[in-house]
Amino acid sequence: MSEAEILFEVKDGLGIMTLNRPKVLNSLSYNIILEMERMMPQWEKDPAVKAVVLRGAGEKAFCAGGDVAGLYREMRDDPNGTLRRDFFRDEYIVNRRIYRYAKPWISLIDGIDMGGGVGMSVHGSHSVASEKFLFAMPETTIGLFPDVGGGYFLTRLPGALGTFLALTSHRLRAADALWAGIVDAYVPSAKINDLQAALGAADLSGPNANGKVDAVIAKFAEDPGAPALPGMMHDIDRCFSAESVPEIVAKLKKLGGEWADKQLASLMKLSPISMAITLEQMKRCANRSFEDAMTIEYRMSQRCMQKGHDFFEGVRALLIDKDQKPKFNPPTIEGVTQAMVEEHFKPVSNDLFFD
Repeated sequence: MSEAEILFEVKDGLGIMTLNRPKVLNSLSYNIILEMERMMPQWEKDPAVKAVVLRGAGEKAFCAGGDVAGLYREMRDDPNGTLRRDFFRDEYIVNRRIYRYAKPWISLIDGIDMGGGVGMSVHGSHSVASEKFLFAMPETTIGLFPDVGGGYFLTRLPGALGTFLALTSHRLRAADALWAGIVDAYVPSAKINDLQAALGAADLSGPNANGKVDAVIAKFAEDPGAPALPGMMHDIDRCFSAESVPEIVAKLKKLGGEWADKQLASLMKLSPISMAITLEQMKRCANRSFEDAMTIEYRMSQRCMQKGHDFFEGVRALLIDKDQKPKFNPPTIEGVTQAMVEEHFKPVSNDLFFD
């Protein structure tokens, strides 16, 4: 019998969830999402559980994202299958449960945290990163967009940082993620287990449970070193606050230099339609509620799951055939029309609305 993909344990009053697919960097399967959806309300109501701790098994990753290869295989083998519809729907429901969770939700991120993994950590009350932490929202590299609430949390980062991260898939270590507010504290990997034990020993009762968790984490938190982002923010704001992808490209070309050239090279590898809808997502979600942002993203996800979309070509080229040569359509930024973009934001038959 194969080992469970997610492990549940109640220990010292903590509900501990461990993503248990270390060989694939704890990527989220549909089964994991359903199991979380099943357990979260139970623990939320259980007086024996004072907080939830989420971790990833193995030495490398907290969670490297959703199992997009599974979505590709369904399109290839079973075009009428329902996984592409249900995976996103249930994943977003879990993201919203985390955002609204009535008890402390503490992610101990001792490794890679990207895409769908960020959706499991960033919306909770507390996220702690170690020196192994590596953040990115890399969806545009496969013809998708930064979903799992990306439109909500990225637009609330300083200046144009969220748009920069959304478009370029730029990676952050703990110091920069802490500076940006993506994580709440830096705790060395060697102290993560001690932190969990201290949370288990702590009295988290009463209305200020989150404040009590803060106090426990503060005893273990250390300085991750100087962040690099502050020195980049002037250029990020200058270039990535532009209204369109062609304008961003033009500003980067005008700026010139090593940093701008690097960003241009990154953008030129991406799906043009993916970049365009991502920028539109940032605009539409900037001042919306979490629930509204998730409804917008669900509509986008379902358009991206339709046959012939760049998503499937991106997954094929990067993860299946690994030829690293996706043939995106349209192939150029200039070839993307406003009508193509608008198509991604239309209501769908099974729209995702929250109470």
